[in-house]
Amino acid sequence: MKFHRFGFSRFWLRLFAGGLLVASARTGFAQTPSAVIRDSVYLQEAGSAVASEVPILSVATLADRVWVAGTNGVRELKGDHFEAVAGETAPVERLVVTGTNLWALGPAGVRRWDGSAWSAGGPGGIQDVTLHRGVLMAAQGKRLLRWEGDGFKPVSGPEAPFEIRHVVSHQESLWVAGTDRIAPWVRGAYGGMDVYGFPADQSWDWGDVPAKAFRAVLGLEDRLLIATPRGVGQLRGMVMRPLNGAAGLPYEDVISLGRGWNGDAWMGTTRGVIRKTASGFHYFAGRRWLPDDRVNAIASADHVVYLATPRGLGIIRYLPFTLARKATYYERYIAASGQKRLGLLHKLEWDDALGEFVREAGDNDGGYSGDYLAAQSYRYAVTHDPAARHEATNSFAALRWLERMTGIPGFPARGVWVKGERGHKATGGSGGYPAEWHDAADARFEWKGDTSSDELCSHFYAVTRFLELAAEGAEKQLAIDHLARIAEHLIAHQWQLIDVDGKPTRWGRWDPEYFLTDEGRFDRGLQAVELLSFIKTAESLTGNPKFTEAYRKLVSLGYPDYTLRQRQTFPPEAILHFEDQLAFWSYWTLLKYETDPELHAVYRRSFERTYEVLRVEHQPWFNFVHRVLSGTPGEETASARHLRDWPLDLRIWSFQNSHRTDLRTPPGYPSLKGGIQAISPRESQPIRWDSWTMQLDGGSDGRDVVEPGGWLLAYWMGRYYGFIAPPDKASDGEWDETKNGPALPKLARAYEGPDRPHLP
Repeated sequence: MKFHRFGFSRFWLRLFAGGLLVASARTGFAQTPSAVIRDSVYLQEAGSAVASEVPILSVATLADRVWVAGTNGVRELKGDHFEAVAGETAPVERLVVTGTNLWALGPAGVRRWDGSAWSAGGPGGIQDVTLHRGVLMAAQGKRLLRWEGDGFKPVSGPEAPFEIRHVVSHQESLWVAGTDRIAPWVRGAYGGMDVYGFPADQSWDWGDVPAKAFRAVLGLEDRLLIATPRGVGQLRGMVMRPLNGAAGLPYEDVISLGRGWNGDAWMGTTRGVIRKTASGFHYFAGRRWLPDDRVNAIASADHVVYLATPRGLGIIRYLPFTLARKATYYERYIAASGQKRLGLLHKLEWDDALGEFVREAGDNDGGYSGDYLAAQSYRYAVTHDPAARHEATNSFAALRWLERMTGIPGFPARGVWVKGERGHKATGGSGGYPAEWHDAADARFEWKGDTSSDELCSHFYAVTRFLELAAEGAEKQLAIDHLARIAEHLIAHQWQLIDVDGKPTRWGRWDPEYFLTDEGRFDRGLQAVELLSFIKTAESLTGNPKFTEAYRKLVSLGYPDYTLRQRQTFPPEAILHFEDQLAFWSYWTLLKYETDPELHAVYRRSFERTYEVLRVEHQPWFNFVHRVLSGTPGEETASARHLRDWPLDLRIWSFQNSHRTDLRTPPGYPSLKGGIQAISPRESQPIRWDSWTMQLDGGSDGRDVVEPGGWLLAYWMGRYYGFIAPPDKASDGEWDETKNGPALPKLARAYEGPDRPHLP
């Protein structure tokens, strides 16, 4: 894998004429208020589930209580389990709330909860009930029933021309629906009349339903919604319009409908549930959100939705959040879940034998921890919080240690293993080769070798961010020396990263001879950006003429020209998406430190070409990097949405989107390296910035937990440069994350091994 980061001149926020103006001291461009992401309160989803051994067919909420029903009768939700309702064990197919009553409909009869007790409510065979103009109406076979006195009585008049399965009161009319027909009940008759006075079975003049197979009907504000296997029919007035994939519906096989707490429509399908808001669709599927993807019924209360599935009840709660709150939550998540160790950040993996999550000592622990180092450096520059500087200095010390522990000047280790620790020691290495682990001078530790360009890119980006934003006193020279040693290693070994065996590592070659090979010709665009950035950074930070001479040599060898084709997009099977982060890490330092206008123009062309390939992916960190280095605002809406859509649960649950009917590349975004559209983290997974947001299917069934260092980097970078405004205290209100925030997971045990050795 590969990594990079950047740092540029700071933007200053100034208030003019009551508006926010953001300006860059280096580039001199100004940002209007519309280019700033306002950190207003939004609703953050939090998913949970209660398992059931019996399929749940229906769910209802009434007076802060939740009931579910199925073949074993009615049960009430009590915390994280269900309790049987005494005497209510007969099979129930549907729960319906009317006013202050709850109705349980089953083949053996109707039962009613009136707020204090259950009692008989009617005969068997009743399919649906509704409150219409203050009168309770029901459907049984082809007849309508009306509640009179203490029971249901048949409504006088003819039977319906079809079996009635749904009755809905909507816009002062009573609507009845069967499996393929729907009609209003008007003055004792079903349907209406056409202009010639003949019976008119169809209740609309324009359009048609997506399919003549009706599963559910819901009256919602000015619409009557009809669920079908081909989407949802929307009846407004006498116009029927389809809500399907072409209209943005993620999946068309809809089997249930529900009303949200704010008038939103919820649509249960055979493969997840969809929330329709005024601005678009939110798709929830997989075990992150549901015990089973088939959603039989939907009920909602204040800011919570309950979803009945064959394997239990899915619960999606909506919590008031800001991006600032989420940053605080993720910091606490890292600590509570056991992702910190020896100054490094770790992914967690499930261990079957231990039955718990453990830390992985993997390929790029130093590289991914660089994200966190940069994030904490930005955080300190924004907040001046001593805790942020502590985390930054601790992470920097860990990266320094990775280079010093190998015993090879300028050669950092990929990661570190503590002998005898509880965790997973990576067994794989680069290019499919076995992992290379070596004993450190301190016999308690081992270090992972065969280091690639990934780690170098991360070190250069993250350490320059630390140097500029958080380092103090002697730390500044330590940071400069750390990067200079790496650059000196590459110069001394003719642009190669030489391992303990005296040979270059699998992915540690930037030399001209390598560029003459087939693999090297393919890689040289990225490799040239990387090497030029390393040497230019060392030259700028040290002023040492040996780096100046080395850089001139690279220019004379044509390395700047190679950068113009940095991002390869063919053949598709050779596209490695993690290389995009490597490139952007290196662009950051290269464009920051290059002062020659001709070379800077070449690198800028390379950078803009690469960004145009990546823009469709809507990743906020890439967007922010481009905005700083180019001075061009853009993609604020996509960046804010991505950051807000990250789930609170950072487990990598399996996800599928390739079956969706709404997949299409948005206008104005070329898809140049494959893929159709970026998938929201809500609908896929939380990611590192070296991942691909256009991946449709994936995940690991919850067996991995990603660290949120990348999210924190994007957020605090956005705050530092003024792309993200501070939270509005007036709208944010009082917030105590320990009281108001969601519960933090206890995933891996805290690290209990030896401390990191002290370095002079």
